[in-house]
Amino acid sequence: MGGTEEAESQNREWKESWRDEYLKWICGFANAQGGVIEIGRNNTGVVVGVKNSKKLLEDIPNKVHDTLGIFVEVNLYTQDTKDYIEIIVDRSSYPVSYNGVYYRRIGSTMQKLTGGTLTEFLLRKTGYTWDGVPVDNVRAADLDKESFDIFRREALKSGRMTSDDLNISDEQLLDQLGLIQNEKLKKAAILLFHRRPEKWAVGAYIKVGFFETDADIRFQDEVRGSLLIQADRVIDLMYLKYLKADISYEGVTRVETYPFPKAAVREAVYNAMIHSDYTTGDPIQISVYKDRLYITNDWLQPEGWDVRMMMGKHRSMQHNPNIANTFFRAGYIEAWGRGIEKMCRSCTEHGLPLPEYTLHPQDMMVCFRTKKNDGINDGINDGINDGINDGIKLGPREKSVLQFIKEDPGITAAGVAEKLHVKVRQAERILSSLKEKNVLTRSGSRKNGIWQVIASDKDGERQHE
Repeated sequence: MGGTEEAESQNREWKESWRDEYLKWICGFANAQGGVIEIGRNNTGVVVGVKNSKKLLEDIPNKVHDTLGIFVEVNLYTQDTKDYIEIIVDRSSYPVSYNGVYYRRIGSTMQKLTGGTLTEFLLRKTGYTWDGVPVDNVRAADLDKESFDIFRREALKSGRMTSDDLNISDEQLLDQLGLIQNEKLKKAAILLFHRRPEKWAVGAYIKVGFFETDADIRFQDEVRGSLLIQADRVIDLMYLKYLKADISYEGVTRVETYPFPKAAVREAVYNAMIHSDYTTGDPIQISVYKDRLYITNDWLQPEGWDVRMMMGKHRSMQHNPNIANTFFRAGYIEAWGRGIEKMCRSCTEHGLPLPEYTLHPQDMMVCFRTKKNDGINDGINDGINDGINDGIKLGPREKSVLQFIKEDPGITAAGVAEKLHVKVRQAERILSSLKEKNVLTRSGSRKNGIWQVIASDKDGERQHE
């Protein structure tokens, strides 16, 4: 590797000189896929040399081991009489912290891990997932009979378990599903089969609402109970109460055609249930309009994932693999990452546009539409994207926020949250996303400032509206 000039990338970093704060970068590489730091190169990769190279060759490995508790390979190279140092960091099999703080390399940035992301990281590194953690003082006898009845019925109907597989005690069934460890129920067993899973995960339920406009909710419901009860009831609730079918006749046979194919919506709802981050306390939200349908759930975005990757062929990435396995056995989902493919095929067969995904680090939203989105943006002014969407893709909520700002440039994040029926932190993320995409700017103070939507003229120059 010495003497080469490979490009700086996700797994490679260039620094002109050594600073002890770069131990943080070594920590981040160790907690991700590993990587290389080269000391003595500028940000274009040109070797500029490093002072005290032989001393650093001895000091860096000692500082890394004393501070981080890991070993790294440190090499000294010379190019055009200038010394530079290469630090090779292997991926660590256990969590590594820098002064008590955990970092991980994400793309080309160093991310400080906090909250649910930190919990997920620590669990994964120690061989657990959140839904696989054993829980004290809960027995199989404390779980819900109806939930077991639902599972047995659906698993038999799906053909993924036989009557012999199911004709056993509830505790034996839990064990067969991998929901018991060291004679304790896993957290997944409680969410799947307990009548009140919110005692262990506050947001373990589903909210459904019907909206005339983004700011006008007509009626709403909450679907509670075990995840199996929720899965058994939520789709019927949506199609009996929230979605209106067109009636036609083939001869004397009455035909009901719903605006969204049930197979696609069912897949999206069940995907939200198995991938949801239940540590946040926020429920899954389903927002129904006359011409569109949104399904939103908190999640922890897998490293390197984006919409393009999700919509293409990909392997199944399960945040809650124990819950996912039980849903698979019940016939609710596929096991090989084909859920989105099935949703797309179902929408195409129904004559509808493909589902639209909007991803944020903490939440994911999928939108189904009844017709092509040709200038029709959630009831928003048809010209909302004029001069903006020159290669920049805006999600439905981002378009709504731009319209709110055009109507009230002084609107706060709390005001946006109220109009979107989301939490303030979600509204703040949407506003930040619009600023990062350079379609929105703010002037003045946090309290009394105003927003400005940035459009572009015909020559592509950015203009303030």
